[in-house]
Amino acid sequence: MPWREGEPRVGVIVAVRDTAGRILLVRRRNPPSAGMWGFPGGKPHLGETLEACAARELLEETGITARIRHPLTALDALERDPATGAVAHHFVLVAMLAVEPQGTCCAADDALDAGWFALDALPEPLIERVREVAALMDGPG
Repeated sequence: MPWREGEPRVGVIVAVRDTAGRILLVRRRNPPSAGMWGFPGGKPHLGETLEACAARELLEETGITARIRHPLTALDALERDPATGAVAHHFVLVAMLAVEPQGTCCAADDALDAGWFALDALPEPLIERVREVAALMDGPG
């Protein structure tokens, strides 16, 4: 059954830490949440596994490769129309844990910027729930 406008969509976000314990974030170019900082991620292609989607999005947005381990959590991401309060976007996001990052971080694809950040020095504006997902990660990658 094809996706229809107004229905929730599935997305993947990639939670990865470097050996210093910093997390990798990107500043989004496109709506929803354009200009805000969050985990790299995107929508899976038809037939693409969550793991393959996570690896592809991580590489496309940051130039980083990593071993995708397992889902950390699933969460709802709702964005409301400021004028009406109606839900404008609804994504069901699966946060995938990635370890052993390799490569040089550089913003690409639909990321305006990308970088490694300590948990006590996260950039703003920050997408809601980044801290919540980061708290589920086990130590450095």
